[in-house]
Amino acid sequence: MSHSAHYETAPEDRISFGRKIVYGLGAFVNNLLAAASGGMIIVLNLGLGMNPALVGLLGALPRLTDALTDPLMGYISDNTTSRWGRRRPYILIGAIAAGVIFALLWQLPRGQSETFYFVWFLVGSIVFYLAYTVFATPWVALGYELTPDYHERTRLMGVQNFIGQLAYVVSPWFLWIMTYEGFFEDQVSGAAALAIIIGVFVIGVGVVPALLLRERFKEIAETEVEEHRHHLEEEVPVARDSAFTVFRRNMADFFKGFGTALSSRPFLKLCVATFLVFNGFMLISSFQFYVIIYYVFGGDQTRGAEYAGYAGTLGAISTFAVIVFITWLGTRIGKRRAFFVATGASIVGYGLKWVCYNPDFPWLVLLPAPLLAFGLGGLFTLMPSMVADVVDVDELHTHERREGMYGSIFWWVVKLGMAAALAGGGFLLNATGFDVALGGNQAERTIFLMRLCDAVIPMVTSAIAIWAIAAFPITEEKAHEVRLELERRRGRPGKPEPEPA
Repeated sequence: MSHSAHYETAPEDRISFGRKIVYGLGAFVNNLLAAASGGMIIVLNLGLGMNPALVGLLGALPRLTDALTDPLMGYISDNTTSRWGRRRPYILIGAIAAGVIFALLWQLPRGQSETFYFVWFLVGSIVFYLAYTVFATPWVALGYELTPDYHERTRLMGVQNFIGQLAYVVSPWFLWIMTYEGFFEDQVSGAAALAIIIGVFVIGVGVVPALLLRERFKEIAETEVEEHRHHLEEEVPVARDSAFTVFRRNMADFFKGFGTALSSRPFLKLCVATFLVFNGFMLISSFQFYVIIYYVFGGDQTRGAEYAGYAGTLGAISTFAVIVFITWLGTRIGKRRAFFVATGASIVGYGLKWVCYNPDFPWLVLLPAPLLAFGLGGLFTLMPSMVADVVDVDELHTHERREGMYGSIFWWVVKLGMAAALAGGGFLLNATGFDVALGGNQAERTIFLMRLCDAVIPMVTSAIAIWAIAAFPITEEKAHEVRLELERRRGRPGKPEPEPA
């Protein structure tokens, strides 16, 4: 098949637009929680005066627990057999728990020490991220199995990413909402109220995919799980009352599956590229606020937050167009090449920050936003679709469907990037010499270093990501061959290979 040839999506492999929207609601909840967690935490510094390094640690330390809980939740979901499926019960429970805990987390008592707030937020965040994992990991895995078609997966991920971006239309305004004196007494009160609103919304919307979607590979997966369990019991005979032996056997199986996923070179390429693009963006996400407030507007938090909101909203709106374009482009030139286009455009946008973040012309902060949108807009449209292709290759080799394991590791890399960025961002901000007490009187060297980090760091990480994904081996033709072989093995032979269109 030539590079310009494509296989048509069969009618039975298409997902109705309504079902795509329902799945996309999960993306909205996922992005809303991620944006709120990262964006609201600045209140601990600006509202309570906490050291930026400690704030960074609070963003990072709870995420480190995900190194175990995410893959473990993926394994549990992959190996669950119930009348409601492997994914839906956890999505339902996780959405409710995450919404309630997030709302409670921000009800910060007044007049306490920095240590008290650090411990409060650390413990509360660990519990919150556990609930978040129970929701997000099965939801991600569900998307990988809604269709087996190479192109329909890209279209599905395009729709879910499009809907998920709606969260980033509103989230840039969170700081302004919490800061605006007409609404709240101070930022701490604003955060408490905003968290309740977000928590209620997460519960109401997050349960919808669990209630309305069905799992396409439920019967296939249950058969494979039963065969796998039988094989394990033959290897390690278990007495009826030997609970410890059952636990030990399951943990050994978990680590074996974890190792198998990490041994997949195509999967590792996706993880590395995702870490670099996302981590580069998140590392300077707070820097953008600081540069706009303290460089462009000389320390005026209200005007700085306002223009940061304008830029963020424009970027989020631009992302919608980016997602539509990259989804179309991915089905024409391939997912790998579409990634090159999207990431390259974002590199240009980061470079423009150096020129456009200008105190003499503050409206120029808007110009880089549309190009910056290509970075995450392309990343989270293409990468999940490519991970789904990796899952099929893994099933071909292992006779197991592990959407949960692969999805959990992939998204743990995203969370790890966020954790490293939040922690590194705080220490990096301290290294520039920034002092919140100085207001708009920051040292010239401090302003220069903040601007340098804001523009250059994501340019470098994105360029390395392009290099990492250059040799991704699963093409459309390869994915088609894998699917045909899987269907033959399951006793469900595919249709005769069509003529390339």
